[in-house]
Amino acid sequence: MSTSELACTYAALILHDDEVPVTEDKIQAILTAANVEVEPYWPGMFAKLLAKKDMGDLITNVGAAGPAPAAGAAPAAASGGSAEAAKAEEAPEEEEEEEMDFDLFD
Repeated sequence: MSTSELACTYAALILHDDEVPVTEDKIQAILTAANVEVEPYWPGMFAKLLAKKDMGDLITNVGAAGPAPAAGAAPAAASGGSAEAAKAEEAPEEEEEEEMDFDLFD
């Protein structure tokens, strides 16, 4: 991530934290106040992105891509198999260890 991207990200986070709408002018004002020079297109790009997305959702879902499909489930679904068949192919859960009647160090 470049310095310009990082500066615009921090400016957008500051605006969101203060519950101020994120606009190009406001991002640029924060960057100017912080004496940070960025390429002129960055504040506009961030403002356009954040106008379409909810900043709160972006913050809370960082890295959340959703659950990964099971390895056996994808081929079964692709070949027309039912969801029950896909579940049957999943690896069984490990069983708990049973209590033994002896001690290793007796």
